[in-house]
Amino acid sequence: MAISGRSPTSVSSRSSGGHAFLPCWLDPSIPPLHPPNGVLGTLATSVQAAPATPGYYDIVAEDMSVWHVPNNFPLEHWNLAAILRYHTSNRFLRLYGGNLFELFKRYPVRYNVGSCSNRGPAVPIVYDHGDKESTKMLYGPNPRTEFEPGFITFRPINNERAAMAICSGVKPTGCHTEHYCIGGGGYFREHNEQCGDFPAFDWDRLGISQGWSASKEMREAAVLLFYR
Repeated sequence: MAISGRSPTSVSSRSSGGHAFLPCWLDPSIPPLHPPNGVLGTLATSVQAAPATPGYYDIVAEDMSVWHVPNNFPLEHWNLAAILRYHTSNRFLRLYGGNLFELFKRYPVRYNVGSCSNRGPAVPIVYDHGDKESTKMLYGPNPRTEFEPGFITFRPINNERAAMAICSGVKPTGCHTEHYCIGGGGYFREHNEQCGDFPAFDWDRLGISQGWSASKEMREAAVLLFYR
């Protein structure tokens, strides 16, 4: 399973508790783009799509690993090339149905499902490559003031009530989660440029000040999710 890039959201309804994601310029009252049983992707195409391959909902697991791998590296070098690798170790998926499909049924990723305080679970992580300090530096100076590194967080919600899938490596303590969480839930009221899996990771653009923008390394890496 993978999340990558800034292409407009167009993924299967299996991606978040049976609710299809919507392009973020559409009103969320519009019916979903895909039929209820739609499934996207093969191993090759999943790097350009949200997690919707059969393993996403068929595998029963206890933990997960996450790798951030720079774009265009061949498969055999992903391990060494990754800018961040970590895993969970507390068997948290047993509490949420054994996989992310079941977890997101409990914490659906869709607009106006709750407020900033209604985020899903934040699970401690064990670093395989990187640490808390290097994780902080992958994000912009402004976001660093409103998250705690060392976690993976599910279904964060921002100030405008837009939901995202995960915050990779961090636990929000503030509500500007579009700058450091990924997997947009389809509708972002603030700005239509927040379409895609990395909603506002390049908010302040290159060549100005980093501000709210994530690092180039983070923005140009795919996020690979593995069950354990």
